[in-house]
This record gives sequence, structure tokens and C-alpha cells, in this order.
Amino acid sequence: MGQQMLLSLAREALLLMILASLPPIGASLVVGFCMSLLQATTQIQESTLSVVPKLCAAVLALVIAAPWIGAQLTRFTTQLLLALPSVSA
Repeated sequence: MGQQMLLSLAREALLLMILASLPPIGASLVVGFCMSLLQATTQIQESTLSVVPKLCAAVLALVIAAPWIGAQLTRFTTQLLLALPSVSA
């Protein structure tokens, strides 16, 4: 297994990590912005008010994106396991 292949696998693993974390982080960002806008409009200055909606949005995004995330992780794991025999060579 050459250095180029290891770098390629590491790059793909990092990219997969970023892509798999985008749905919950993006949903939390959008809901957090909306809650901040609502709090600024109504002048409610309670910092814990936005935690529950952001948590619910992140869980909902994970539930919706779970099949896609699972398929990507399965594809990467299969690719990684198929590359294992070339480690001993």
C-alpha cells in the first residue's frame, strides 16, 4: 500500500466525516438563527430557550439523513476492507 493510497483514504475519510456531520449541524444552524431572530424580535433574552429546538432539529436531520449516511459509511468501509489485502504486499 503506497503512501499515495493512504493519503487518498485519509482524505476520503475526512471528507466523509464532514459530509456526514453536515445535516445535523446545518439544521441546528438554521434553527438557531431563527430562534435568535425570534428572541431579538420579542426581546426575550433567555439563552437556554434555543437549546431544545436545536436539539430536535439535529435529531430530525439525523433521522432523515440516516439512510444516506449509512450508505456512505458502508461504501467507505467496504472500500477500506477491500484495500486491506494490499497492506501486506
